[in-house]
Amino acid sequence: MTSRFSPVWLVLIGILSVQFGAGIAKSLFGEVPPTLIVWLRLVTSAVVLVAIARPGVRRRSGRDWLVVVGFGASLGVMNWAIYQSFARIPLGVAVTVEFIGPLSLAVLGSRRPRDLVWVLLAAAGVALLGLEPGHLTLAGVLFALLAGTAWACYILLSAQTGRHWPGLDGLAVASVVAALLLTPAALHLGSGHLGDGRVWLLGAAVGLLSSVIPYSCELVALRSLPPSVFGILMSLEPAAAALAGIVVLQEMLAPAQWLAMGCVVAASIGATRTSATLSEPVPD
Repeated sequence: MTSRFSPVWLVLIGILSVQFGAGIAKSLFGEVPPTLIVWLRLVTSAVVLVAIARPGVRRRSGRDWLVVVGFGASLGVMNWAIYQSFARIPLGVAVTVEFIGPLSLAVLGSRRPRDLVWVLLAAAGVALLGLEPGHLTLAGVLFALLAGTAWACYILLSAQTGRHWPGLDGLAVASVVAALLLTPAALHLGSGHLGDGRVWLLGAAVGLLSSVIPYSCELVALRSLPPSVFGILMSLEPAAAALAGIVVLQEMLAPAQWLAMGCVVAASIGATRTSATLSEPVPD
């Protein structure tokens, strides 16, 4: 895999895979509840990751389980909330609002007053989204903000999980936790669809596109790609979501929404670069 694709291309493939998977998922919302689709996505990723990692769960401390359960809960809430947002507002807009979560985390980590410019730039982008109220619903925006908050928690807990669980063990266990968390709601809302083999196949396809492929690409890419470069590339997520919305769902965005997206992407890139600069060792 690494011999054919550079780490940058692997990250870009992962980003496109996530967003086009989301586009396919949204195209099914008219016949299948979003909660069931996201549950099938999580079940698929959990099965694949557990099969690959075969995580050891014996002799784990209470702290190990506390961290991984929190990680799994953030993963489940993040996926559920963003799919609820997708059901109400365009993909590109939802991911733009969602990005406020990790962007805020990056800015708070910098602790430099001048970096408030990134907050102001992102806030300007969100304000611009309000210029096209016909494309937005309050519930859609709130679900995207919830997803962004869960994404920030996911980032923080990811580092903790990596320290307590080796390799892919933590992610595999967290995926199981996330799937179990959504199981009651999925069975309640989607019980009438679970006997349809087509729904299972489409849910598995979404799981492969939105979880398994991007996780694999990112894992390989991060072996040689600096975290600062990875963060900047991830800032392209809103644009990739907008592209998937246009291609898969014919969701055309207004000029103000494109400008809003540009503001959030620019703010994310700026915050990522600042965070990377601060993390570099000071020369003697």
